[in-house]
Amino acid sequence: MYSLKTTAAFDSAHFLKDYNGKCANIHGHRWQIEAEIGGSDLQPDGDKRGMLIDFGDFKAFVKQLADSYDHALIIEKDSLRAATKRALTEDGFKLIEVPYRPTAENFAKHFFDLLKAQGLPVQSVTVYETPNNCACYREDN
Repeated sequence: MYSLKTTAAFDSAHFLKDYNGKCANIHGHRWQIEAEIGGSDLQPDGDKRGMLIDFGDFKAFVKQLADSYDHALIIEKDSLRAATKRALTEDGFKLIEVPYRPTAENFAKHFFDLLKAQGLPVQSVTVYETPNNCACYREDN
């Protein structure tokens, strides 16, 4: 089995609604996505001969994903009052509303699913919210 890994990072803020602790307040992270793909067969011919997939393509998918979340406030659906969301949007802030609590665990699964939907043979996605703390998602085989 061959595997490739790449990483990309983004800066964004979030908060955990109904959490009993500091993370209930808006705060930011330098999130890092580490994606691993794998397969048992390499490309047999052509310009990608000997490759699982082109690293450039793989890196571009992960970077595009990270860039789409960069410098945003990521909020759980229905975690802010409509008036608050409207005011932030009218003032030009980038809000990304997600249907889950914005934790590293949920981001790992969400990013896994997005990469898989692009046709990548994803094995795992790890999301670091700090240099020492991460969550990993992989499907059961």
